[in-house]
Amino acid sequence: MPTPLETPRLLLRPWLETDAHDLFAIMHSPSVRDGGWKPHTDMTESAVVLRRYLTSDDRFAVVLKETGHVIGSIRLTPDNNRGRYRARMLNYVLAEEFRGNGYMTEAVMRVVQYVFADLDMDLISAFHYKGNERSRNVLMRCGFSYEITIPGGCRRYDGAVLDAVCYSVLNPRLLR
Repeated sequence: MPTPLETPRLLLRPWLETDAHDLFAIMHSPSVRDGGWKPHTDMTESAVVLRRYLTSDDRFAVVLKETGHVIGSIRLTPDNNRGRYRARMLNYVLAEEFRGNGYMTEAVMRVVQYVFADLDMDLISAFHYKGNERSRNVLMRCGFSYEITIPGGCRRYDGAVLDAVCYSVLNPRLLR
């Protein structure tokens, strides 16, 4: 289970069985395709996905404190392609109606702090598909640096092959 984290407006916590309706509210929008996720067509699909989330220890539900509803998700997985660096890969999704308010930037900044201070990792990586400017902006505001664009670097759930735009941020202790 991920350690619960807080920001002024958000709680990042493990997913709960009671989050199915919020997960569907996030994932039913066709706009989630921009981040590589398959839009959910019904609550049954969200319930199946939620069961996977409940058994993993790498996902945070992003909860808006003001309402208590889950508005997004952040996942941290090992990045084993970084040689000598102990690294995690970050990905995220935010419900369409909450975009443009700084919520994901706030959440990612807190996760970056957690990964470096509490997990003592060396590096965090992330990527987005070419053209996903909102994700690019979140990463840039959170201190990530552009690394490379890999043409045809990702295959989306629907078989589409897309360019992967890659970023990373180093733990500040490595820069001293």
